[in-house]
Amino acid sequence: MSAVAPVLEAFFTERLARQRNASPHTVAAYRDAFRLLLAFAQEQTGKAPSALDFSDLDAPFVACFLEHLEHERHNSVRTRNARLAAVRSFYRFAAFREPAHAELIRRVLAIPEKRTRRTVVSFLTADEIKALLASPDRTTWRGRRDHALLATAAQTGVRVSELTALCNRDVVLGSGAHVLVHGKGRKERVTPLTHSTVAVLATWMKERCGGPEDALFPTSRGTLLSRDAVADLVAKHAATAERHSPSLSAKRVTPHVLRHSSAMALLHAGVDTSVIALWLGHEHVQSTQIYLHGDLSIKERALARTAPQDTPPGRYRPPDKLLAFLEGL
Repeated sequence: MSAVAPVLEAFFTERLARQRNASPHTVAAYRDAFRLLLAFAQEQTGKAPSALDFSDLDAPFVACFLEHLEHERHNSVRTRNARLAAVRSFYRFAAFREPAHAELIRRVLAIPEKRTRRTVVSFLTADEIKALLASPDRTTWRGRRDHALLATAAQTGVRVSELTALCNRDVVLGSGAHVLVHGKGRKERVTPLTHSTVAVLATWMKERCGGPEDALFPTSRGTLLSRDAVADLVAKHAATAERHSPSLSAKRVTPHVLRHSSAMALLHAGVDTSVIALWLGHEHVQSTQIYLHGDLSIKERALARTAPQDTPPGRYRPPDKLLAFLEGL
């Protein structure tokens, strides 16, 4: 019998913290995955998480856990695969700690990822973004904060985790105005600001005040906004904006849709995809290919260049008997 608890603790303290120097985002993602796994195990086995053995968390059990995520928690396939990646990482570490369970671990590691469905990227048009930015009630403190937050998100295309982590010191409004973004994997990048966004942020920061380390977009109590709070306020203002832009009713507007909208605006302006990848903080240029797939105007321009104009329909027929003979050879 081998307890899971000491190996899991060593995985977080030794492998993630000391050996990999994992970012707080990675640690939090792995932590959430195992909180769900252990809670599910306690419910299914009746054992406390600290009393679980590796034999309790074999491949069939992990497969049941993944089914639970999809069908009972209604997680997407991508989320399911992310949870599986965390479990795999732990079991690869456990293989060196618990060689007696090598066969059990091998079977868990053999659980495949599910293939995901690639959908066309959703984004907002310029008119829809304009309606969204006009929706917050700027006679209130919260409305002015939301307006500045939406303007920053739509123009810079930062991830929601990067947006909520912005501090006052990360914003430079003078010459070469930009925000310093603390991205995934501790990768920092500088994202330029337009004149209109600079004006919005200058007004907001004058009212916001606070120290350099204080959150740029805080709650009413001065704490960091959560990702869920940002998603809720984006959805709320999108619903309000539908009165002026009815096309928004057909779209599910999320913080990530604002990120896509920023990328599509750059693409429509003729910016190269390699630059868009740098702008968004993508590690690989291939990640920006989704925007090429989602931009119908690019395909329409390609069609206009290649499709013959005013061609009558029908099959080709040789105009002469001799040519017809040669065609039939």
